[in-house]
Amino acid sequence: TTIGVKIDKKTLETEQGEIQLLIWDIHGEDRFQKVQQSYLIGASGYFLVADATRKESLNAIIELKNLVENTIGEIPFIVLINKTDLKDDIELNIDDLVQQGFDEQNIIETSAKTGNYVEESFLKLAGMI
Repeated sequence: TTIGVKIDKKTLETEQGEIQLLIWDIHGEDRFQKVQQSYLIGASGYFLVADATRKESLNAIIELKNLVENTIGEIPFIVLINKTDLKDDIELNIDDLVQQGFDEQNIIETSAKTGNYVEESFLKLAGMI
């Protein structure tokens, strides 16, 4: 859980060469904070991270997407459905997101615990940017 903002740097090797990303982890739990609109200014792309074990996290990513678009317009983004390693607890899947209008091509099921599709997600977003 992130409270406030956590900033990291990530370097990716791509076919076009080295790309450096400055990553702002800005949301965390709703009960702790609301996203500061000033954190969004200057962003070139973003991840919306949904918790596969909490169907209600879908509402949070819809709100965040609307906030980003209302603040800085449409920019590249990918929806990550995280915690897919918890197979018995899955409540949210790609179909749920597609029904809400998200593009299936920009949804990736990930696991921060196992690392499944995390690096691929960064590479895909960097390519979209």
